[in-house]
Amino acid sequence: MHLHILGICGTFMGSLALLARELGFQVSGSDTDVYPPMSTQLEEAGIALREGYDAANLVPRPDLVIVGNALSRGNLEVEAVLNQGLPYVSGPQWLAEHVLPGRRVIAVAGTHGKTTTASLLAWLLESAGLEPGFLIGGVPRNFGISARLGAADAPFVVEADEYDTAFFDKRSKFVHYRPEIAILGNLEFDHADIFADLAAIERQFHHLVRTVPGRGRLLVADDEPALDRVLAQGCWTPVERLGAAPSSPWRFALERDDASRFRVIHQQAEIDEDAVVDWPLTGTHNARNALAALAAGHVCGVDLARGCAALARFETPRRRQEVRGEVAGIQVIDDFAHHPTAIATTLEGLRAATTRGRLLAVIEPRSNTMRLGTLSDRLAASVAAADQSFWYQPAGLDWSLEPILAAIPEPARLVSDIDALVAALVAEARPLDRIVVMSNGGFGGIHEKLLAALEVAHG
Repeated sequence: MHLHILGICGTFMGSLALLARELGFQVSGSDTDVYPPMSTQLEEAGIALREGYDAANLVPRPDLVIVGNALSRGNLEVEAVLNQGLPYVSGPQWLAEHVLPGRRVIAVAGTHGKTTTASLLAWLLESAGLEPGFLIGGVPRNFGISARLGAADAPFVVEADEYDTAFFDKRSKFVHYRPEIAILGNLEFDHADIFADLAAIERQFHHLVRTVPGRGRLLVADDEPALDRVLAQGCWTPVERLGAAPSSPWRFALERDDASRFRVIHQQAEIDEDAVVDWPLTGTHNARNALAALAAGHVCGVDLARGCAALARFETPRRRQEVRGEVAGIQVIDDFAHHPTAIATTLEGLRAATTRGRLLAVIEPRSNTMRLGTLSDRLAASVAAADQSFWYQPAGLDWSLEPILAAIPEPARLVSDIDALVAALVAEARPLDRIVVMSNGGFGGIHEKLLAALEVAHG
C-alpha cells in the first residue's frame, strides 16, 4: 500500500512516515521546508521526498494521502487530492487506527517541554528493558530516530500536541490518542493563530482528560493554575501531582543551583523513597520534565533508583540545548525556542551553569504565535538571563522588533541579514562564551555558518 504524506518534513509527519515504513507501507511525501534533522532521517530511511506542492507529486496515484495540519485549502496538492477524489486522512487519525490499538499509550502534553519529557520517558523505559515504541516531535539522541514501533507489548510514548489536527479536523491532535497515562506538564497561552484565548486551550486539554480511563493515571504538574481549571471541569482518573509543592507525592529538591543534580522524593501511601539525579542537563524546567518522566516510568514498573541512574546517560534531543560545536572555547548551542517562556527558562538554566564566560542569546521569533506578535510584550524580559542578545527580523514578520530591544537593559542588537548576524556574533564572541541560537526553524543554516566563521576568525 502506497501512502503519500503532505507536510512530511514536519516533526510529527516525518515521525509518522518512519512508523509507516516500519509497518511495511510504501511511503513518499512532499513539503516546502526541507531541512535537518527530519529531512536527513527520512532520506536515511529511503523515503522519497519531493520539494514543493504540486499535483504531479500524486503520480503514481497513492492508495491513501495523509494530510499534515500545516496545509490548508488553496494548497495545490490539497486541491488535487480533493479534485481527484483520493482517499485522505489526518496524521493523528492514521496513528490512532494503525499504530496505537492494543498498546499502552502514554501521552505527554503541555505547552513546553513535551519533546524533552517524551524523550526522557522513552529512554527510561528503554533502560529498563521494556523496548518502548514512541513518536516524538524531535530526534532523541539516545535513539537517533524520532519514532519506532517498539515491542508489541511495550508502552508507546507519544508527544501529545494541542495544535489542531488538519484543515478538515480542528480538534487538537491529542484527542485521537486515547492514552492510558497522560502527563500534563504545564499550560499557558500559545498558538494564537488558532486559539482565541487560554480558556479555549483549556477546553481542549479537558477533552484529553475525558479520554483517559479510570484505570489509568493523570500525572499533573503542581503550581499550574490553568491545569487546575482543566481538572475542575471534571476528572474520572486518579491524579498524581508532581513538582516542588510539599503536598505533591512526586517532588524534586535541588542539590545544585543549576538543577544538574537534584533529589527525587516519592511519597506513597505507606512507602517513602528517594533517589538522586546527577545529569548533564540544567534548569528547573528540565528537573520538572525528568520528574514527570520518572513518575510515568514508575507507573510502568520502572524502579525509581534505576530510573534516576539512567538519566545520567540521557542525551538531549536534537535542537534542545544541543551543543552544535565549539571553536576556540566558544560554544554554539541550538535550542528550539517557540515562546517567551521557553526562551526564559532555557536561558536561566544555562545562566546558572555558566560560571565563566558570557551567555549570548540569538533569537528568531518564527513560531506562528511569535509572528502574530501576541506575546511580544514578554520578549524583552525573556532574555534577562543573557549578557547580550541578538535579534533577527525574519521576512514575513510584519511588526518591528525595535521596541523590544529598547526595553532590554542589557546590550541588544537587531539584524535582518543572516550573514551580517554571523559577522556580528564572530566579532563579539570570545573564549568561554556560550552562544545560544533560539528558533523553531532552520534559521538559514546559521549554526554551520557561525561555526565555520568562528574557525576562520579564531581557529
